Amino acid sequence: MNAINRRIAQELQVAEGQVAAAVDLLDAGSTVPFIARYRKEATGALDDTQLRTLEERLRYLRELEDRRKAVLESIRSQDKLTPELEKQVLAVDTKAQLEDIYLPYKPKRRTKATIAREAGLAPLAEGLLANPALDPKVEAAKFVDEGKGVKTPDEALEGARAILVEKFTEKAELVGSLREAFWNRGRLVSKVREGKTQDGAKYSDYFDFFEPLTKLPSHRILALFRGEKEEMLDLVLEPESAADMEANGEKAYEQAIAASFGVADRGRPGDKWLMDAVRWAWRTRLKISLSVDLRAKLWQTAEDQAVKVFAGNLRDLLLAAPAGPRATMGLDPGFRTGVKVAVVDATGKVVDTGVIYPHEPQRRWNDALALLGALCMKHKVELIAIGNGTASRETDKLASELVTKLGGKITKIVVSEAGASVYSASAYAASELPGMDVTLRGAVSIARRLQDPLAELVKIDPKSIGVGQYQHDLAEFKLSRSLDAVVEDCVNGVGVDLNTASAPLLSRVSGLGESLAGNIVAHRDANGAFKTRAELKKVPRLGAKAFEQCAGFLRIRGGDDPLDASGVHPEAYPLVRKILAATKADIHVLIGDSKILRGLNAKNFADEQFGLPTVTDVLKELEKPGRDPRPEFKTATFKEGVETLSDLKPGMVLEGVVTNVAAFGAFVDIGVHQDGLVHISAMSKTFIKDPREAAKPGDVVKVKVLEVDVPRKRIALTMRLDDAFDAKAGRGAPSGGRPQGGRQDFSRQGQPQGRSSAGNAFAEAFARANATPPKKGR
Repeated sequence: MNAINRRIAQELQVAEGQVAAAVDLLDAGSTVPFIARYRKEATGALDDTQLRTLEERLRYLRELEDRRKAVLESIRSQDKLTPELEKQVLAVDTKAQLEDIYLPYKPKRRTKATIAREAGLAPLAEGLLANPALDPKVEAAKFVDEGKGVKTPDEALEGARAILVEKFTEKAELVGSLREAFWNRGRLVSKVREGKTQDGAKYSDYFDFFEPLTKLPSHRILALFRGEKEEMLDLVLEPESAADMEANGEKAYEQAIAASFGVADRGRPGDKWLMDAVRWAWRTRLKISLSVDLRAKLWQTAEDQAVKVFAGNLRDLLLAAPAGPRATMGLDPGFRTGVKVAVVDATGKVVDTGVIYPHEPQRRWNDALALLGALCMKHKVELIAIGNGTASRETDKLASELVTKLGGKITKIVVSEAGASVYSASAYAASELPGMDVTLRGAVSIARRLQDPLAELVKIDPKSIGVGQYQHDLAEFKLSRSLDAVVEDCVNGVGVDLNTASAPLLSRVSGLGESLAGNIVAHRDANGAFKTRAELKKVPRLGAKAFEQCAGFLRIRGGDDPLDASGVHPEAYPLVRKILAATKADIHVLIGDSKILRGLNAKNFADEQFGLPTVTDVLKELEKPGRDPRPEFKTATFKEGVETLSDLKPGMVLEGVVTNVAAFGAFVDIGVHQDGLVHISAMSKTFIKDPREAAKPGDVVKVKVLEVDVPRKRIALTMRLDDAFDAKAGRGAPSGGRPQGGRQDFSRQGQPQGRSSAGNAFAEAFARANATPPKKGR
């Protein structure tokens, strides 16, 4: 355990004691949000990002230790564990290295080498390897024994070769060095499968493609593997570049194997036979096994990055600015089935529903306006939330006319409806909105997610929210674990109103789960609103540990104790009383009084129980109790007259909302039923490695149209508004004609010549986007 803590500390570049404290807290059942917020003294103020990394590495290294023990026990049971081998096993720090060492001792099925050893051919193999001066034919003749199944010298040599091949492929250090060389020097080659040119058109950029393994970005790896899975592409890992392959083939790898075992062609009788064995080991065993390993490594790398992108986007979406407690009308657009309408009050309670048919085929526009107007006046609606699916822009026009007729006092916003249909059909929606038609539940969700995105989106499986890339290709457990951590961090970072929160929202609070969240809601329904945090202890099965973990993240507005509406943990209430005594102030006066609080010296209140980090946090919290870390709410305005792809023209400057961010750029809704792509190269005038440095889901941005491909429904956009549109190049460029900033070199090895590099970048990105299941209604 000490070794694990020491290694994690080195990786995080923190003190070993900080890691040990965090590990003890995690093992004791504390959550990352709780440790990050309320145990800073113990961990030396490790933040939530560091703690999440620590938690992940701890899991990996403990799995490694468990596997190490199993390997040692297996080798020991075979009476093959030497002190040197044990030392080697104990020294490895990755699962791959451990498996390389274990390979020769791993129980395996009968192989050609096993059969050859049973036939007594091991001395022949070892003898020829030790003394190449021996003549293989002459030596092999000595081992001919029909009773053992060795009828000729050639059969004896074939068996001896099988033994050496297995020996060559089971040397851990050699396998590791060859794997590293293959990774650094190899490339991935993609070809279109015969007869799949038309069916696989979305993968056309990869029909004749190759790129070094070390340079392949995650989104490209996922696209290539999906193309292979759909049987449109054939993928091959080649150990050398094209030039090296043409010049030397794969001799470098064969020479490395030969050198490792002292094999060299010096004209001795056995040299040629030994070199043939080396070549055979590389081509029939090592090359194949290493290709499998590196395919797995490519996938692992791409999957980790994709999960990271999804998690980052989900965090941004959950922490998007809430419109707040205002009466809101939700519109779930549709043509034939009509526009579903739901009105919720400031608390999110449904007060009215209906269906209107303003579009084709019924075209009851005036009737729709009349009904919506009546609902707005009846319920004093302040906001209209319009889902961004089918008929969204037409419904937005209807809402615009409605707002005008009502004197412009209502604000309309187009919001993402991703996941709304999933929520509508869920068991929770059925229990939350009993008796309501499934189609109307989507309109309720759209309205509520405008009021408070976090509170509403936690009701939906994070994977259904639609802000990932190739998410359906990713490992379920890995994606779920990462996304659940994001939701937990976001919910606890914002805080939850104990008296209004839904069970799904409460279940994400530190220390609570579905069961305790349900018990809290049941207790609230039976006994009325909580007046103090202490009343949580009356909730069935909510013990001291759960209370410790959750209390600081739960808020009670207008309760008996004003501190219960803040982020101050109940365990720190004595500290607040100490501050009150020193300032001779009433709690109601002290809270929010920046002048008094900023004049206090935190060091004067620190002691053995409450360290300086806690005192500092408490003073900040008292200054702005229960502060919401989310940004201020603002909306985008779509340009009048631009409603379809055909309305777009290169050079147009529009306002839009970022709907998704991938590793290669950002997708922006500009109100034409098809998101446009801002490639990473067009997001900033300075180089950025991660698109999220320039834009996040929910951001309102201004973009310029670069190119519109109506048949393929592709829109290329730029956020560099002063770039002049270069029609010949098919991209935006500064007035000097030379692209600046961003990632400008989009060329790839194997790419057809004569095509615009930026055009290819956009085409490639759109191919990846099209390979991803579309959002609802798109």
